[in-house]
Amino acid sequence: SATLLTSTACSGGTACVMTGQPFDTAKVKMQTFPDMYKGIVDCFVKTYKQVGFRGFYKGTTPALVANIAENSVLFMCYGFCQQIVRRIVGVDRKTKLSDLQNAAAGSFASAFATLVLCPTELVKCRLQAMHEMQLSGKIIQGHDTVWSVVKGVIQKDGPLGFYRGLSSTLLREVPGYFCFFGGYELSRTFFASGRSKDELGPVPLLLSGGFGGSCLWIAVYPVDCVKSRIQVLSMAGKQTGFMGTFVTVVRTEGVLALYSGLKPTMIRAFLANGALFLAYEYSRKLMMKQIDSY
Repeated sequence: SATLLTSTACSGGTACVMTGQPFDTAKVKMQTFPDMYKGIVDCFVKTYKQVGFRGFYKGTTPALVANIAENSVLFMCYGFCQQIVRRIVGVDRKTKLSDLQNAAAGSFASAFATLVLCPTELVKCRLQAMHEMQLSGKIIQGHDTVWSVVKGVIQKDGPLGFYRGLSSTLLREVPGYFCFFGGYELSRTFFASGRSKDELGPVPLLLSGGFGGSCLWIAVYPVDCVKSRIQVLSMAGKQTGFMGTFVTVVRTEGVLALYSGLKPTMIRAFLANGALFLAYEYSRKLMMKQIDSY
Protein backbone atom coordinates (compact mmCIF):
# COMPACT_ATOMS: atom_id res chain seq x y z
CA SER A 1 0.00 0.00 0.00
CA ALA A 2 0.98 3.67 -0.29
CA THR A 3 1.32 3.98 3.52
CA LEU A 4 3.63 0.96 3.64
CA LEU A 5 5.81 2.39 0.88
CA THR A 6 5.96 5.84 2.51
CA SER A 7 6.94 4.31 5.86
CA THR A 8 9.65 2.14 4.33
CA ALA A 9 10.89 5.12 2.30
CA CYS A 10 11.04 7.22 5.50
CA SER A 11 13.12 4.65 7.37
CA GLY A 12 15.32 3.92 4.36
CA GLY A 13 15.68 7.59 3.40
CA THR A 14 16.63 8.66 6.93
CA ALA A 15 19.24 5.89 7.17
CA CYS A 16 20.56 6.88 3.73
CA VAL A 17 20.91 10.62 4.48
CA MET A 18 22.30 10.40 8.02
CA THR A 19 25.07 7.97 6.99
CA GLY A 20 25.95 9.77 3.76
CA GLN A 21 25.35 13.52 4.18
CA PRO A 22 28.98 14.61 4.96
CA PHE A 23 30.20 12.73 1.86
CA ASP A 24 27.40 14.23 -0.26
CA THR A 25 28.35 17.72 0.94
CA ALA A 26 32.00 17.09 -0.03
CA LYS A 27 30.82 15.81 -3.44
CA VAL A 28 28.78 18.96 -4.25
CA LYS A 29 31.58 21.30 -3.07
CA MET A 30 34.20 19.47 -5.16
CA GLN A 31 31.93 19.26 -8.23
CA THR A 32 31.13 22.97 -8.29
CA PHE A 33 34.51 24.33 -7.11
CA PRO A 34 37.16 21.72 -8.05
CA ASP A 35 40.00 24.30 -7.88
CA MET A 36 39.36 24.98 -4.18
CA TYR A 37 40.07 21.44 -2.98
CA LYS A 38 42.94 18.99 -3.60
CA GLY A 39 40.88 15.97 -2.59
CA ILE A 40 38.38 14.57 -0.10
CA VAL A 41 40.65 15.01 2.98
CA ASP A 42 41.47 18.61 2.01
CA CYS A 43 37.74 19.32 1.52
CA PHE A 44 36.84 17.86 4.94
CA VAL A 45 39.68 19.73 6.73
CA LYS A 46 38.90 23.11 5.10
CA THR A 47 35.15 22.75 5.70
CA TYR A 48 35.73 21.93 9.37
CA LYS A 49 38.19 24.83 9.84
CA GLN A 50 36.02 27.41 8.04
CA VAL A 51 32.47 26.40 9.01
CA GLY A 52 32.83 23.78 11.76
CA PHE A 53 31.14 20.37 12.08
CA ARG A 54 27.72 21.79 11.09
CA GLY A 55 29.21 22.57 7.64
CA PHE A 56 29.07 18.85 6.79
CA TYR A 57 25.33 18.76 7.47
CA LYS A 58 24.32 21.85 5.46
CA GLY A 59 21.27 20.97 3.39
CA THR A 60 20.29 17.99 5.57
CA THR A 61 16.62 19.02 5.80
CA PRO A 62 16.07 19.29 2.00
CA ALA A 63 18.24 16.16 1.57
CA LEU A 64 15.91 14.24 3.90
CA VAL A 65 12.79 15.62 2.17
CA ALA A 66 14.33 14.82 -1.24
CA ASN A 67 15.30 11.30 -0.24
CA ILE A 68 12.00 10.40 1.41
CA ALA A 69 9.94 11.95 -1.42
CA GLU A 70 12.09 10.33 -4.12
CA ASN A 71 12.06 6.89 -2.50
CA SER A 72 8.30 7.06 -1.77
CA VAL A 73 7.56 7.83 -5.44
CA LEU A 74 10.31 5.51 -6.69
CA PHE A 75 9.25 2.39 -4.80
CA MET A 76 5.54 3.12 -5.33
CA CYS A 77 6.06 3.50 -9.07
CA TYR A 78 8.52 0.56 -9.12
CA GLY A 79 5.67 -1.91 -8.41
CA PHE A 80 3.45 -0.18 -10.98
CA CYS A 81 6.27 -0.19 -13.58
CA GLN A 82 6.94 -3.88 -12.90
CA GLN A 83 3.32 -4.55 -13.95
CA ILE A 84 3.86 -2.48 -17.13
CA VAL A 85 6.99 -4.55 -17.91
CA ARG A 86 5.00 -7.77 -17.31
CA ARG A 87 2.35 -6.55 -19.74
CA ILE A 88 4.96 -5.62 -22.36
CA VAL A 89 6.69 -9.03 -22.17
CA GLY A 90 3.31 -10.82 -21.98
CA VAL A 91 3.45 -12.61 -18.62
CA ASP A 92 0.87 -12.75 -15.82
CA ARG A 93 0.85 -10.55 -12.69
CA LYS A 94 2.53 -13.08 -10.38
CA THR A 95 5.45 -14.03 -12.63
CA LYS A 96 8.85 -13.15 -11.14
CA LEU A 97 10.72 -10.75 -13.40
CA SER A 98 14.34 -11.24 -14.42
CA ASP A 99 17.06 -8.95 -13.06
CA LEU A 100 17.14 -7.08 -16.39
CA GLN A 101 13.34 -6.60 -16.41
CA ASN A 102 13.46 -5.30 -12.80
CA ALA A 103 16.19 -2.86 -13.86
CA ALA A 104 13.94 -1.59 -16.70
CA ALA A 105 11.03 -1.15 -14.24
CA GLY A 106 13.28 0.84 -11.87
CA SER A 107 14.45 3.00 -14.74
CA PHE A 108 10.82 3.85 -15.72
CA ALA A 109 9.94 4.58 -12.07
CA SER A 110 12.85 7.02 -11.68
CA ALA A 111 11.36 9.34 -14.34
CA PHE A 112 8.37 9.98 -12.00
CA ALA A 113 10.67 10.42 -8.99
CA THR A 114 12.61 13.18 -10.81
CA LEU A 115 9.63 15.55 -10.54
CA VAL A 116 9.76 15.56 -6.73
CA LEU A 117 13.55 15.26 -6.53
CA CYS A 118 14.66 18.22 -8.68
CA PRO A 119 13.30 21.12 -6.51
CA THR A 120 14.51 19.67 -3.19
CA GLU A 121 17.92 18.80 -4.63
CA LEU A 122 18.33 22.32 -5.97
CA VAL A 123 17.81 23.76 -2.46
CA LYS A 124 20.15 21.14 -0.94
CA CYS A 125 22.98 21.78 -3.43
CA ARG A 126 22.73 25.56 -3.01
CA LEU A 127 22.96 25.30 0.78
CA GLN A 128 25.92 22.92 0.53
CA ALA A 129 27.94 25.20 -1.79
CA MET A 130 26.80 28.58 -0.37
CA HIS A 131 30.09 29.15 1.48
CA GLU A 132 32.11 28.54 -1.72
CA MET A 133 29.85 30.86 -3.74
CA GLN A 134 30.65 33.66 -1.26
CA LEU A 135 34.38 32.81 -1.07
CA SER A 136 34.68 32.90 -4.87
CA GLY A 137 32.91 36.30 -5.01
CA LYS A 138 30.11 34.96 -7.23
CA ILE A 139 27.53 36.16 -4.69
CA ILE A 140 27.90 38.79 -1.97
CA GLN A 141 25.22 37.70 0.50
CA GLY A 142 24.62 33.99 1.11
CA HIS A 143 21.45 32.30 2.41
CA ASP A 144 21.87 30.23 5.55
CA THR A 145 18.50 28.55 5.89
CA VAL A 146 16.21 26.40 3.77
CA TRP A 147 13.50 29.06 3.85
CA SER A 148 15.86 31.87 2.73
CA VAL A 149 17.02 29.76 -0.25
CA VAL A 150 13.39 28.92 -1.16
CA LYS A 151 12.41 32.60 -0.89
CA GLY A 152 15.42 33.60 -3.02
CA VAL A 153 14.47 31.16 -5.80
CA ILE A 154 10.83 32.36 -5.84
CA GLN A 155 11.81 36.05 -5.89
CA LYS A 156 14.44 35.62 -8.63
CA ASP A 157 12.94 32.97 -10.93
CA GLY A 158 9.43 32.16 -9.72
CA PRO A 159 8.18 28.59 -9.02
CA LEU A 160 9.77 27.24 -12.23
CA GLY A 161 13.18 28.25 -10.80
CA PHE A 162 13.06 25.09 -8.68
CA TYR A 163 13.27 23.03 -11.87
CA ARG A 164 16.67 24.35 -12.98
CA GLY A 165 18.68 21.26 -13.89
CA LEU A 166 15.56 19.13 -14.60
CA SER A 167 16.87 17.76 -17.91
CA SER A 168 20.21 16.79 -16.34
CA THR A 169 18.38 15.23 -13.35
CA LEU A 170 16.33 13.12 -15.80
CA LEU A 171 19.49 12.23 -17.76
CA ARG A 172 21.03 11.06 -14.49
CA GLU A 173 18.04 9.24 -12.99
CA VAL A 174 16.74 7.14 -15.91
CA PRO A 175 19.98 5.33 -16.90
CA GLY A 176 21.27 5.57 -13.31
CA TYR A 177 18.34 3.69 -11.82
CA PHE A 178 18.56 1.04 -14.51
CA CYS A 179 22.07 0.37 -13.19
CA PHE A 180 20.91 0.82 -9.56
CA PHE A 181 18.12 -1.75 -9.58
CA GLY A 182 20.02 -3.97 -12.04
CA GLY A 183 23.12 -4.02 -9.80
CA TYR A 184 21.01 -4.61 -6.66
CA GLU A 185 19.01 -7.50 -8.19
CA LEU A 186 22.08 -9.11 -9.81
CA SER A 187 23.93 -8.94 -6.50
CA ARG A 188 20.97 -10.48 -4.61
CA THR A 189 20.77 -13.26 -7.23
CA PHE A 190 24.49 -13.92 -6.72
CA PHE A 191 24.15 -14.13 -2.92
CA ALA A 192 20.93 -16.19 -3.06
CA SER A 193 22.63 -18.78 -5.35
CA GLY A 194 19.43 -20.66 -6.20
CA ARG A 195 17.53 -19.94 -2.95
CA SER A 196 14.78 -17.30 -2.62
CA LYS A 197 16.09 -13.73 -2.51
CA ASP A 198 13.69 -13.04 0.38
CA GLU A 199 15.76 -15.32 2.62
CA LEU A 200 18.89 -13.17 2.44
CA GLY A 201 20.34 -11.89 5.72
CA PRO A 202 21.47 -8.33 6.57
CA VAL A 203 25.07 -8.58 5.27
CA PRO A 204 24.16 -9.72 1.70
CA LEU A 205 21.40 -7.06 1.60
CA LEU A 206 23.83 -4.37 2.77
CA LEU A 207 26.42 -5.42 0.17
CA SER A 208 23.78 -5.68 -2.60
CA GLY A 209 22.45 -2.18 -1.83
CA GLY A 210 26.01 -0.83 -1.76
CA PHE A 211 26.80 -2.51 -5.08
CA GLY A 212 23.61 -1.10 -6.69
CA GLY A 213 24.46 2.41 -5.47
CA SER A 214 28.04 2.12 -6.77
CA CYS A 215 26.77 0.99 -10.21
CA LEU A 216 24.46 4.04 -10.37
CA TRP A 217 27.18 6.60 -9.61
CA ILE A 218 29.89 5.09 -11.82
CA ALA A 219 27.44 5.17 -14.75
CA VAL A 220 26.12 8.73 -14.39
CA TYR A 221 28.66 10.74 -12.39
CA PRO A 222 29.59 13.29 -15.13
CA VAL A 223 25.86 14.05 -15.64
CA ASP A 224 25.47 14.66 -11.89
CA CYS A 225 28.49 16.97 -11.93
CA VAL A 226 26.89 19.11 -14.67
CA LYS A 227 23.57 19.11 -12.76
CA SER A 228 25.26 20.37 -9.57
CA ARG A 229 26.97 23.19 -11.47
CA ILE A 230 23.74 24.30 -13.15
CA GLN A 231 21.77 24.27 -9.87
CA VAL A 232 24.44 26.02 -7.78
CA LEU A 233 25.98 28.50 -10.25
CA SER A 234 22.56 29.70 -11.48
CA MET A 235 22.38 31.55 -8.11
CA ALA A 236 24.82 34.08 -9.55
CA GLY A 237 22.91 34.68 -12.79
CA LYS A 238 21.83 32.92 -15.97
CA GLN A 239 23.46 29.53 -16.44
CA THR A 240 23.64 27.63 -19.74
CA GLY A 241 21.74 24.35 -20.12
CA PHE A 242 23.09 20.81 -19.91
CA MET A 243 25.01 20.69 -23.21
CA GLY A 244 26.38 24.24 -22.84
CA THR A 245 27.65 23.55 -19.31
CA PHE A 246 29.04 20.14 -20.28
CA VAL A 247 31.00 21.56 -23.27
CA THR A 248 32.31 24.53 -21.22
CA VAL A 249 33.62 22.27 -18.43
CA VAL A 250 35.34 19.89 -20.90
CA ARG A 251 36.87 22.78 -22.91
CA THR A 252 38.09 24.92 -20.02
CA GLU A 253 38.86 22.35 -17.29
CA GLY A 254 39.23 19.01 -19.09
CA VAL A 255 37.26 15.76 -18.88
CA LEU A 256 38.61 14.90 -15.40
CA ALA A 257 36.79 17.93 -13.94
CA LEU A 258 33.54 15.99 -14.56
CA TYR A 259 34.81 13.42 -12.04
CA SER A 260 35.64 15.88 -9.23
CA GLY A 261 34.33 14.50 -5.93
CA LEU A 262 33.97 10.91 -7.19
CA LYS A 263 35.80 9.41 -4.18
CA PRO A 264 33.44 10.75 -1.45
CA THR A 265 30.50 9.83 -3.71
CA MET A 266 31.58 6.19 -3.98
CA ILE A 267 32.11 5.95 -0.20
CA ARG A 268 28.70 7.53 0.38
CA ALA A 269 27.03 5.41 -2.33
CA PHE A 270 28.12 2.16 -0.72
CA LEU A 271 27.31 3.16 2.87
CA ALA A 272 24.07 5.06 2.20
CA ASN A 273 22.51 2.67 -0.33
CA GLY A 274 23.48 -0.36 1.73
CA ALA A 275 21.65 1.29 4.66
CA LEU A 276 18.73 2.28 2.39
CA PHE A 277 18.03 -1.22 1.05
CA LEU A 278 18.63 -2.89 4.41
CA ALA A 279 16.12 -0.54 6.10
CA TYR A 280 13.71 -0.85 3.14
CA GLU A 281 13.73 -4.67 2.99
CA TYR A 282 13.45 -5.18 6.76
CA SER A 283 10.72 -2.58 7.33
CA ARG A 284 8.84 -3.99 4.29
CA LYS A 285 9.04 -7.53 5.74
CA LEU A 286 7.93 -6.30 9.15
CA MET A 287 4.93 -4.46 7.72
CA MET A 288 3.98 -7.33 5.42
CA LYS A 289 3.89 -9.60 8.51
CA GLN A 290 1.58 -7.11 10.26
CA ILE A 291 -0.71 -6.95 7.20
CA ASP A 292 -0.80 -10.78 6.99
CA SER A 293 -1.69 -11.07 10.70
CA TYR A 294 -4.90 -9.01 10.24
